Parts: sequence; C-alpha cells; structure tokens
Amino acid sequence: MSNSEQYPFLQHISIPEDLRKLPESDLRAVSDDVREYLIDTISQIGGHFGAGLGVVELTVALHYVFDTPKDKLIWDVGHQAYPHKILTGRKERLHTIRKKDGLAPFLRMDESEYDVFGAGHASTSISAALGIATARDFSGDDYKVVAIIGDGSMTGGMAYEALNNCGLLKKNIIVVLNDNQMSIAPNVWSVHNYFNDVITSPALRKIKDKVWDAANDRMRVAGSKIIDGLKATFTPGMLFEALGFRYFGPINGHNVVKLVEMLKFVKDQQGPILLHVISEKGKGYAPAESHVQRYHAAGGAFDKMTGTAIAKPVTTPLPPDYTKVFGTALLEIAKQNPKVVGITAAMPDGTGLNILQKEMPERFFDVGIAEQHAVTFAAGMATQGYTPVCAIYSTFLQRAYDQIIHDVSIQNLNVIFALDRAGLVGADGHTHHGMFDLSYMRLIPNMTVMAPKDEQELRDMLFTATEYKNGPIALRYPRGNGIGVPLAASGFNRLPIGQGEIMRDGKDVAIIGLGPLLYEALKAADDLVHEGISIAVVNARFVKPLDEALLEGLAARFTNIVTLEENVIMGGFGSAVAEFYAEKGLSPRMKFLGFSDDYVEHGAPAELMRDQGLNREGIADSIRKFLKEKKDTKVKV
Repeated sequence: MSNSEQYPFLQHISIPEDLRKLPESDLRAVSDDVREYLIDTISQIGGHFGAGLGVVELTVALHYVFDTPKDKLIWDVGHQAYPHKILTGRKERLHTIRKKDGLAPFLRMDESEYDVFGAGHASTSISAALGIATARDFSGDDYKVVAIIGDGSMTGGMAYEALNNCGLLKKNIIVVLNDNQMSIAPNVWSVHNYFNDVITSPALRKIKDKVWDAANDRMRVAGSKIIDGLKATFTPGMLFEALGFRYFGPINGHNVVKLVEMLKFVKDQQGPILLHVISEKGKGYAPAESHVQRYHAAGGAFDKMTGTAIAKPVTTPLPPDYTKVFGTALLEIAKQNPKVVGITAAMPDGTGLNILQKEMPERFFDVGIAEQHAVTFAAGMATQGYTPVCAIYSTFLQRAYDQIIHDVSIQNLNVIFALDRAGLVGADGHTHHGMFDLSYMRLIPNMTVMAPKDEQELRDMLFTATEYKNGPIALRYPRGNGIGVPLAASGFNRLPIGQGEIMRDGKDVAIIGLGPLLYEALKAADDLVHEGISIAVVNARFVKPLDEALLEGLAARFTNIVTLEENVIMGGFGSAVAEFYAEKGLSPRMKFLGFSDDYVEHGAPAELMRDQGLNREGIADSIRKFLKEKKDTKVKV
C-alpha cells in the first residue's frame, strides 16, 4: 500500500508549517495518521510507545497553534516525543530510532531545531522553560514558551521547585500537564489521587443534584458557576493557583479541536499558565491501552494486530537477566531477614523490585520519580536499624548525589545502593548509560563499592551487603542477560570485603578488572595464548576497598598490568589501582581499558562495546599494542 493510501494527510506534512496550512477540520484525520504511522513503525522495530500514543492529539494541537520552532516547546523526558519527531521533519527516519547512527531515543538539540532542550531524565522541562523565558525577556525577544510535562514527572521534586520559581518570576510561560495517571508504572502522585477523589465525591455530586432539582434556568446557570468554583477550590487548581499560576482544565487530551481552542485562548494570556490535560497512555491501540506498563516501551518488533512480541529464533535458552537475578535474590533475603526492605524510584519492573512487591508488598516502597527523596527516606529507615536496598538505575542515582554524601555517607548508615543498568545500556543512549558510578561512588568516604563478574556473584554480593553493618555499600551490575553460570539452588556465600580472586594465571600481562567484562578478558587470553602471550585475569570484585595484598603481589610478578572496567577511565577503577601503586612506590607499566572522556551514543550493546574496544577482539588488540610499546614507558593511557 502506498503512503498516500496509508497516510493521506500525513504524507503532505514534513514540518509543522505544513500542518498549519490545513483547516482545523482536518486535524482529527491528521491525528489518526500520526497514530497509525507510529504504530506501524514501532511494531516493526520496537521503542518507546505508550506515552507517544497518548499525546498524539496534544502534539498536533501544539504544533498547529504555536509558531514552532520560533515558539519553543520543551518536552519532559522524551518518551512522549515520537509524534513530535514525526511532525518535525523526521518521520522518514523514525525507523532508525534507538539504532546506531539513527535518531536519538530522546530529545537532542543537535538533532533538530525543534528539540529546544535535550531530555532523557524526568522533571526538567519546567525549569528549562523558565530559563528560556527569562532569557527571552532579557533579550527583548517575542516568542512563546511551553513546557509539556507528564504527571509521572510531577512526582519529582524539581518540578515543584520550578513551579514555585515560575510563580515568583511571573514570566509568560505555559505549562501543559499531561495527566495520564502513569509514568512507566502506575503513578504514586497523591495530588492526582486527591483530584480524582474530589471530582467523583458523593458530596459534590449531591450538591450538584440538589441545585439542579430545585433551580430554574437562571439559578442553574449560577449553580453551575458555584460548582465550577468548588472544583477550582478543591482540585489541583488550588495548588497551582497558590504557586502563582492561572489554572485551566481539566480538558480532554484526545479532542484535538477542543485542545486547539484552549491553546489559542491561553496562548496570549499573561503570566504563568497551567493547562491540565487528561489523556490515556497507549490511546488508540488496544493492546497498549490494556497493558500500559508492558507497552511503555516495546523491546523489539511485535505483531500489529495482536501486540504479541515477534520472538527471535533462539537455539539455546538465554541465561536469566541480572535484574531478575537481583530481584529474586532480594526476595529470598527479605524472607530470611525482616529488617531488609526494597525502595525504588518509579521503576519496580525495571529494577526487579516488582518481585518483592508482589510477594511482600509491605516491604516494598515506590517513591515516584524522586531519587533524592528515595535516598534520604532510606537513610531515615537505616537510623532505626533497618537495611534499605535502594534499587535505582546508575544514571538516575546521579540525581541524588548530595543525599548519598550528606544523608547517608557522613552518618555512615547501612544503606545498600543497587545500581542497575551500570555500563552501556544500548538503545537508550548517552542519557541512560551508567558510565560514571564507579568514579562517583569510590570517592565518597565510608562507601564500599563492588561489582559482580556474573549472576551468581551478584547473588552473593547482595547477601554480603545485607549482612554488612559498617556503612553504605554500592553494588553495580549491568543490563541484560547473565553469563550463564550455574546458580546455587539455595543459600548465599558471604564474601570477604575487599578481597579479589585470580580467575586465570599467566606470566606476561595481568588484567585486573571487575564485572562481566572479565569473561571477555578470558576469551582474549585464550586467543593470545596461541601467539605466545600468557595472560593472567584477576577479578578485583571491589573498587573500594581494594585488595592491597593481591595488587602488591601482582606488581611483584608482572611488569605489565592492564585494568579493565565498564566505566569512564577518569577517576574509575584503573585510577584507583594507579593511585595505590603510586602511593606504595610501585611502578608497573599500566594500560587502562574503559570509556574515554566522552559520551557514548546509542546503539546495540555489542556494537557499542566493539567500538569502545571492550569486547574480546578489542581487549586482545589493546594488549598486543601495549606489549609492542617502548619498555621504558611507565604509565600509558
């Protein structure tokens, strides 16, 4: 079927200027085309899905009413921005999204002039929009600034900090609150719950019924205004008005004509405006409407008619993924230890805590997109003798750095940080790669930092962390499937803190590393032995504290030492080893393998690891080159 037959209206729209040439009566059909195009494309490749389906009409209306890119639309997170990409010159490349050298998974200023502010993490849009509006006024420019934020992002405290500042500065800014009761998991936004309770309250309905039954037409008009006033007083409008906003809504987020009408009205209003839009995540695609969490993002292609994932041929069963291994182990530990609790920031499924949530809901806490609160909440529990396990993605925990130092480390509290998605995560790209945690955690006093080489060691490290009573522990592990090592049928081994192991001995080069990359090092060692190069592979296990006896022994035996980590080299594990040797007056020739001082783009994990030289072939090639270098080189990066 040709594009003209499939998408009769969308085929004529390359940029928003084309959209604005159409009559309003065509906008419903345009919205249908955008939704169908999104479903057709993502069903073939996978990607973020549900949030985009829920904002199709809103996106069409925004680009229709506002003179983009002169007027600035600032989208929160980017999950919801696929329709925005379709309408802003990128629909022909949408099939490349999240692929290497393809469209970015989120918003990027260097990808399009319509992407006003880059975003991969939540709750940033209002702050950025206020900054842009303030700069506009300083420069004497004349354009509109609109922030579009989902109610999931409204669980983050930064959004309220920005709302408060908007009210103080009184800039001309519009905030569109897209309220679909979801982030990735069902929201824990108490304001929304209160709003629903009030709107559906029997008392409010009783007042309305009595007014209508007893009134004539004139009185009913007045009564309607009273009811509207009660809604404004007791709904979130009250909160936003108190913060200095003029509140409008709620309105149907899937009626594109009404959205255009309301946006035209608020467009020229003065001061901070908040427009409350009610939408449905996954709108227009039955499987996504029924399973909003599952279709937040499709991991790969799926059957458009049924929504069933199209399975890739698998010759042998895949090992369990690290997230599931962690979640299962935590449940086992929690059953043994009544003081262990699990805490996450809006990611129960993504972190594996949904396993604990299902079996022991009273020991599970989802605080919403509020990593700072999650950490200090955990610290509070730790003061009372509990052992909180904060399961947060590596890249998201960056948002709570002060809380880790000020609220946990300074007080030396027994909080466990389980950093999922450490290292390269693949298609989500540079906003989600966990590239920095070994560096940012190892510099904190009192912090113990460790990383398992495989799924069994993950189980043992988690158990070790829950038994450790001398301060905070950071445990980082990657996304994806494990190595496939046999898992203990039951029970755990408690590992000695700060003790590594020699996985393979050798005589020419010692590779000291941690994490699953060590299995790539073992493969590289197998390749190099055929070239007469003997490689020792050492699992450090701990970045902090280091196994000093093991390191000194290696320096005594090996002239050439290579460190290996799935982290930036700067300040990471290799730096820790080099600092130790320098302090001890030891000077082996060293080479550091890890990520350079740059951001890694999106793509398949195997492609990215190859490009970074951290796969089997890359490690072997680095060692060959290292051994060919001048022998008088003391330190080599």
